[in-house]
Amino acid sequence: MIPLHPDQPDRPERERAAVAVVGIGADGWDGLPEASRAVLLDAEVLIGGARHLALLPVACAGERVAWPSPLRPAVPGLFAAHAGRRVAVLASGDPMFYGIGRTLSEELGPGSVRVLPHPSSVSYACARLGWPLEDTEVFTLVGRPIARLAAALHQGRRLLVLSADATTAGDVAALLRGRGFGPSRMRLLEQLGGARERTTVEVTADDWPHPPGEPLNIVAVECRRAPGALRLGAVPGLPDEAYEHDGQLTKRHIRAATLGVLAPAPGELLWDIGGGSGSIAIEWMRTHPSCRAITVERDPVRAERIARNAERLGAPGLHIVTGAAPAALAELPSPDAVFIGGGLTAPGLLDACWDALSAGGRLVANTVTLESEALLADAYRQRGGDLVKLAVAHAVPVGGFTGWRQAMPVTQWAVQKTLTPSTGADG
Repeated sequence: MIPLHPDQPDRPERERAAVAVVGIGADGWDGLPEASRAVLLDAEVLIGGARHLALLPVACAGERVAWPSPLRPAVPGLFAAHAGRRVAVLASGDPMFYGIGRTLSEELGPGSVRVLPHPSSVSYACARLGWPLEDTEVFTLVGRPIARLAAALHQGRRLLVLSADATTAGDVAALLRGRGFGPSRMRLLEQLGGARERTTVEVTADDWPHPPGEPLNIVAVECRRAPGALRLGAVPGLPDEAYEHDGQLTKRHIRAATLGVLAPAPGELLWDIGGGSGSIAIEWMRTHPSCRAITVERDPVRAERIARNAERLGAPGLHIVTGAAPAALAELPSPDAVFIGGGLTAPGLLDACWDALSAGGRLVANTVTLESEALLADAYRQRGGDLVKLAVAHAVPVGGFTGWRQAMPVTQWAVQKTLTPSTGADG
């Protein structure tokens, strides 16, 4: 192998990295392996939170620098100021698990960062609880809204919640009670791996008695739904009763069929035009934590209702634009999929949505009116796709018997944007 530089022997990239990121636990210096200790003893600059820096002995003689706030915008300048020096960064546990390692890799480049991990608090928690790590769902509430937890509440699921501070456990208990999961079993695990490690006795969220204690903690939850509480599944098609609405709601069976053709995938962005109650956007986001959605609703009252539904159903990150399409679409990021549930007759709306999609993007439009159906039929002739009519009937009492009551049929056009091989034009 040829050396990268003629005056120095070749060595692995991780050894040439300018910045070492060292994971440290609640057991501090005593819990570090020799390799991590050697890096910290050799460092000319030691960067970390005040709590982490205080764990180092006097023998670590490098200049100690506490993280500025806000942290991320300061990273490039901070490391530029110490260029050419041996820099070590301290992080909790595994730096690449909801830690500073990700930020530094993204800002400085992965080749500029060498990570020396320590067991994460999640690994410690699973070891103490006897929970298989691969079957345990992990959430962080550090800088993130607690309402996200609502989407993970399913009977029998085990959750580990990385707390923002000492009050998080009480907030989690309150959310569980408010979402019909008061019987869920909870434990608080504090200072994992350190001399002050403590695990509380298991109690239900309904009976959570513990006042705020150690700020460094994890909340363990075994989900139990209260008798009579509304059951929400993990796939699209939540019960209509899950939503606050004024009648403007894509009903359950149509909603499930619509999400099926929208086909959400991790990381994708949806435009939901004519949000109504927000059900399509909310259930798009519930399919995966990384799914994103923007709903456009011209009625301010409905927009506020959408926000309440999103908060209650675990999609607090839903971005709501109050305005009329297509004008309200002008500054939005390009979508992977578009759903039009209202406003189809607005001049230029269909064309604006189509133009915003890149190759591979999907567009789905639903309507119950003849005027909008004519527009979809014309779009189908021009661009292809699938044009279907969805009809749902419900059994209802008819005197002493039972009959069918037909809901208004829904016309649906679904199409994927492709490139014509011969011309490269959108088709």
